[in-house]
Amino acid sequence: MNPRFISNLLLALAGGFIVVVSQAFGVSMTGWITFGVALGVLAMLGVVQLDHGRGRPQRALDGVAAALGIWTVIASVVFVGTTLTWLSFAEGLGLVALAVAGLAAHELSTERVVHSLAIEDSRTTADGVRTPSYTAA
Repeated sequence: MNPRFISNLLLALAGGFIVVVSQAFGVSMTGWITFGVALGVLAMLGVVQLDHGRGRPQRALDGVAAALGIWTVIASVVFVGTTLTWLSFAEGLGLVALAVAGLAAHELSTERVVHSLAIEDSRTTADGVRTPSYTAA
């Protein structure tokens, strides 16, 4: 599996987890879980930057996700009450949206457009009838 796919999938799972936590747990628990998940996201984003084949669009999405991660760490410590609950909810949705954008960019890249078949009409039988041969392009 491609590291871009894995990192975007982990980002989506982390964002979805924050969304669920923000609605399922109390304010104090939400703040600390969001804090921990945001630190994990920042660590993951730091590690995946070692991959030199990520490309500019993915690195731009990683930068936005890192900025959102830093904001999430700050917001989870500074804010309290319903403000923290709804900020955590929105930050989780933001991480999910960035992950979906990254997954879409990964699927649209040229390395993923290799799932087509090409027909070659180069073979002929003894009868003189051409039989197509199929190769994966």
